[in-house]
Amino acid sequence: MPLAELNAHCPLPPAAPLADKLSRSRQLLAALAPRLDPARIAVAYTGGKDSGVALYLWKEALAGSGPPRAISIDTGHKFPQVMAFRDKLCADWNVELTIARPQGGPSGVDLGAYPVAVDKVSCCRDLKILPLCQALADTGTQALLTGIRRDEHPSRQARQYAELRAASGGCPEHWQVNPILDWTEMDIWAFITGEGLPFCELYLEGYRSLGCVPCTKPAGADSGERAGRDPDKERQLETLKSLGYF
Repeated sequence: MPLAELNAHCPLPPAAPLADKLSRSRQLLAALAPRLDPARIAVAYTGGKDSGVALYLWKEALAGSGPPRAISIDTGHKFPQVMAFRDKLCADWNVELTIARPQGGPSGVDLGAYPVAVDKVSCCRDLKILPLCQALADTGTQALLTGIRRDEHPSRQARQYAELRAASGGCPEHWQVNPILDWTEMDIWAFITGEGLPFCELYLEGYRSLGCVPCTKPAGADSGERAGRDPDKERQLETLKSLGYF
């Protein structure tokens, strides 16, 4: 799977016109079809604004050749508004949705007794990363499309359009493709507004980045986009990436 060829494109600067960034995103997604079976490609859809744009662009790229696939992680501690919005959008867009949940039983976690958000790395590993890895294996996904952007966090500034994630800790080898890596928060909202795309109601209540309930709060307009995220977790995003998170 020579997806590393996608990295031959030079990154676009944040100030580049949205039209150029959109063209780049479409170019990256169009390049996937000749290289991979679309049935082995899924969008990591969170119900948030960024992955929603990525899902829309992938749906567009498929051009009716089949339903887009998505994998959504449900930790059991997501905002109910986000989960309801996710389900409605996937139904409206005819998305083949796989929901990744923590597994119970002897080899899993007891959600009722789990110390949620006490140790941020362990919590994200057990409730997000391990379920995601299991879903990738169960669905045979070879490429996971994300909505991450370079401008939203310092740890993501050097990320590439296509990243080969080696098999590790129960995660199968797969490509992570980041088609909107060059976009800014303003670009996302300009596109959503221009295309009339739906978005979760929580964005109208002061939230700018949506995670799990214990680790997310509204962020002021004058704060950073992820200022509402738990700072302890934010400091450890690179560690979480090394464990298999996007």
